[in-house]
Amino acid sequence: QVQLVESGGGSVQAGGSLTLSCTVSGTDFGDAVMGWGRQRPGEYRELVASIEKYFGTSYSDSVKDRFTITRDNGANTVTLQMDSLKPEDTGLYYCHADRLLVNGRFQYGTWGPGTQVTVSS
Repeated sequence: QVQLVESGGGSVQAGGSLTLSCTVSGTDFGDAVMGWGRQRPGEYRELVASIEKYFGTSYSDSVKDRFTITRDNGANTVTLQMDSLKPEDTGLYYCHADRLLVNGRFQYGTWGPGTQVTVSS
């Protein structure tokens, strides 16, 4: 069974940093496009960062230059380093995967259960 499990959420003051990690089990995620989404209170979930197999990255304007996404293909992990955090970064953060190889077929739109990030002013 394929699972995405996040860790590293918590509470921090504005200007602080947090590091989120996601470990994928049940498959090799080498071909997958991995990402992080977040859902702020009262809003829809949005993808804020993604990273391709060969480490090409993209970010939403709201986190660009403050968040950094990396991946370790050997360890099946993807990490989101969040710096200069703002109160508006508060929300549930979800690990996301597209093109996970599951039972010989690519699976799209897989999400982890999420981890809470709270930034106080």
